[in-house]
Amino acid sequence: MLKVEDLHVYYEAIHALKGISFSVNRGEIVTLLGANGAGKTTTLKTISGLLRPRRGTIDFEGLPLTSLSPHEIVRLGVAQVPEGRKIFPRLTVLENLRTGAYARRGSISEELDFVFGLFPRLKERRRQTAGTLSGGEQQMLAIGRGLMARPKLLLLDEPSMGLAPILVEQIFATIRKINEEGLTILLVEQNAAMALNVSRRGYVLETGAVILEGEAGELARDDLVRQAYLGG
Repeated sequence: MLKVEDLHVYYEAIHALKGISFSVNRGEIVTLLGANGAGKTTTLKTISGLLRPRRGTIDFEGLPLTSLSPHEIVRLGVAQVPEGRKIFPRLTVLENLRTGAYARRGSISEELDFVFGLFPRLKERRRQTAGTLSGGEQQMLAIGRGLMARPKLLLLDEPSMGLAPILVEQIFATIRKINEEGLTILLVEQNAAMALNVSRRGYVLETGAVILEGEAGELARDDLVRQAYLGG
C-alpha cells in the first residue's frame, strides 16, 4: 500500500532523513521506533505532504505523493493523527470531529457512528468544548478526528504520549480494534513494548536512518532493541 524509497529530508542545513526506505502492506500495523530526534515525526509529516523531500519517492497504492498537497493526500485516503493531539480547544467535540471530515462530501453520519462506537465517552461529551476534556479523552478525539476522513491508511504519531498506563492500554486496544476493522496503520511510538505487541512489522530509526527492520516478534527479541527501548 505504501512504499517509501531513499527518502532525504532537510530542515535548512540539517539532514533529518538520510535515505530511509520502508513499506507498509494493506491491513498491517507497522511501527517506527526510535529515540527523540530519530526522524519518526519527520517521516510522517513528509508522507502527509507537510514537508517536501529533497530526494526519494513515496508511493501510495501506486500513486506518487511527493508533488501533492496535504489535502490531496487526505482525499487519496491518508490521514495523520499528530503528536500532541492538536485538537481545537475552543470547538466542541462534535465540531472537532467534523473538521476531520472536511475533505468528504455528503453525509458523515456513518463515520460519526463509527467513532462514537469506538469512543462512547466522546458521544457523551459531544457538545462539550474540547479544551475541557482530560488528556485521554483528547487523544480519543484526535484519533476520532483522523477516522472521520475515512482513511485507508492512518498515521498515528505518539498516541500514548502523556497518558496514564491504564489509558495507554485502552488506546492500544482501540488501535488493534481499528486495524481489525480493516484499516492499515503506520504507528510512531516511543512505548516500544506496546507498539511491538500490536504491530506485525517494525523499523528502527536512528539519526534519520533505518538501522533495523523485521517482524515485530523478532525486533522484540533483538538485543539492541531490548537494551535501547525495552529496558532489558
